[in-house]
Amino acid sequence: MSKKDNSELNKFLDFYPEKIQSLFNWLREFVWDMFPKSNELIYDNYNALAVGWSVTDKLGHTFCSIAGFSEFVHFGFYWGSQISDPEKRLMGKGKQYRYIIVRDKKDFPKMYMRQLLKEAYANSAAKVNENVEPPHSLTIVKCSLPKKRRPGGLIIQEKKKSKTTI
Repeated sequence: MSKKDNSELNKFLDFYPEKIQSLFNWLREFVWDMFPKSNELIYDNYNALAVGWSVTDKLGHTFCSIAGFSEFVHFGFYWGSQISDPEKRLMGKGKQYRYIIVRDKKDFPKMYMRQLLKEAYANSAAKVNENVEPPHSLTIVKCSLPKKRRPGGLIIQEKKKSKTTI
């Protein structure tokens, strides 16, 4: 899967309100357009769908992410505490992750986020110690939990595939 083929991602997004789906996909396009050689890592977890972009295929090399919730989307930086935020727009007090809450496209500070994304990408790329050329331009489902809490308190339990023998 890649930027163009988002069918698997859309299956994960199906349980979210249409506005969140649209916003999530719009932010996804924003990142893919800036960093077409990065890798998209999908984590369909218990309480949120999160997508991170990595300079390799490893979580530790992720430079930004989007996480969908019922009423908003987090647009964040995996190593956000290590990048500048001159306008002090990023939220989060932990040792690492910083984010903004996005409720509408018109409120998303595109120019400012482009500036921070470039810095976040360079910061993550500097963490890569491998001598092997990493994969690029891929979408990789890293985690899809069978039980998920989705918007409106809905709990989804995926059916396990059973093997049949003849």
